[in-house]
This record gives sequence, structure tokens and C-alpha cells, in this order.
Amino acid sequence: MHITLKNKKLYYDNYSVKCAIGKRGITKKKKEGDKCTPRGRFRFISLLYRKDRIKLLKTKLKKNSINKNMGWCDDSRSEKYNQLIKFPFKYSAEKLYKKNNSYDVIVVINYNTKLRMKRKGSAIFLHIASRKYKPTLGCVAISKKDMKRLLIKINKSSILEIL
Repeated sequence: MHITLKNKKLYYDNYSVKCAIGKRGITKKKKEGDKCTPRGRFRFISLLYRKDRIKLLKTKLKKNSINKNMGWCDDSRSEKYNQLIKFPFKYSAEKLYKKNNSYDVIVVINYNTKLRMKRKGSAIFLHIASRKYKPTLGCVAISKKDMKRLLIKINKSSILEIL
């Protein structure tokens, strides 16, 4: 399956889905903290979700439930940069277990994950959008309803193309 992101919409099959992107738009030269969504072609790696909030998730992606001590390292000084970590953690990391619903479902995409380059950006996910589709810090965000519909269709070979 091929999904295209263009003009704050995701296009796949016969669907057009509203989405939020980084506050400063889309860039080819992504840097840590720039609030931009990276341009390019990406695959989906895995799914993280809040088991206490989301029931019966159907997907072909590998699933892991989010616990209170889980985070994602955003500190390029760490060996764990742009990877899942457990708290306590001595470097900077984003908490995945949030009070708001934005991280109830997180699809990890393969941006800067294999040959992790320091300061090139971390924690770039597809996740749940705020009710008003507020801009993200670099992720792509869609409604919970649209996320559930999309998860049924995607797998590890699906492509997300951000134009």
C-alpha cells in the first residue's frame, strides 16, 4: 500500500484523510528540534499503543503496549538516540505514556532509524491528532477513527511518501 501526504492530507486507496504536520512545515533537511516534518519515503516499523485506552487494534504491524516507564530518546549524545528507552534514563527522552490522547496509538516510521545520524531528528511518528489538528513537533497526526481504518490496511512494506 502506498500512502501520500500532500497539503496536510493523507491519500490512500479512495480515501483522503486530514492530518497535522510539523509546525514549520515539511523539509528535506530535518534537524533535531526544528519542528519540521521530514520529506521522503518511509516504511512503518511497528506500533506502540495504550492498552488501557485502545481495545481490539487490528493491524499487521508488530504491536507493543506502552507502559508508564517507556520513552523515546531525543538526545543525540546517547547511544540510544532515536530509539525506545525505559525510564529512569540519564539522557533526554520523550515520555510515551501521556495524559492526553496523542500517543494512544503510535506508528513508528523508519526515519533516521537504521544508520542513526546525530541531530537529524528523532521520534518521528504517525500518531493521534488533537481535536483541532494542532501542528506537531515533526510527526504526522490523524484522527483516532482514521488511524484505526488505516492500521487495518498497512504493513511493514507499506510506504508513506511525504511530499
